[in-house]
Amino acid sequence: MFQILRFLALIALPIIILPACSTLAIDVPFVYEIDVDQGNVIDQDMINQLRPGMTKRQVIYVLGSPLMIDPFTTDRWDYIYSQHPGSEDRFQQRIALFFNGDVFVRGGGDLTPEENPGPPPSKEMTVNVPKRVLDKTLYEIITGWFIWADEDEEFIYDEDKGTEYQNDVFQQEQDQGLVIQ
Repeated sequence: MFQILRFLALIALPIIILPACSTLAIDVPFVYEIDVDQGNVIDQDMINQLRPGMTKRQVIYVLGSPLMIDPFTTDRWDYIYSQHPGSEDRFQQRIALFFNGDVFVRGGGDLTPEENPGPPPSKEMTVNVPKRVLDKTLYEIITGWFIWADEDEEFIYDEDKGTEYQNDVFQQEQDQGLVIQ
């Protein structure tokens, strides 16, 4: 009988203790905890783009679709952004937008539009590249590798045939009567 109780105790003890271990994992050092972002990402630049008189479609273009639309009052949209970075405290921002029909009237919440927001910083960058002055074009350089002509030789352009001849080749063809002047 004592052996049966001992056997049951050995089986029951891990079953009772193991669920209690899950509460120890709250602040275990060197354990990675993921960042959790929920809702619509909202920042001050987005809020500064809101202007009274904008349509609902324009507001959706700027902020995205709202997280919550109350079915009883469709003239109020709520945007909520919650961020829980790893082992730090949770951070939350709320924005409530109010409409009159299809037109944006006002907004309220943690972020409000600035009175006179400056122009947004330009995301484009202009680079001035100095012009390269080349003696020859790329085509002339490449064809120069394959044509074994002295640079002192003179070329003559034949307008009738639309070809270019070296001066001595042109003289030879002219002497043979191949080139008509």
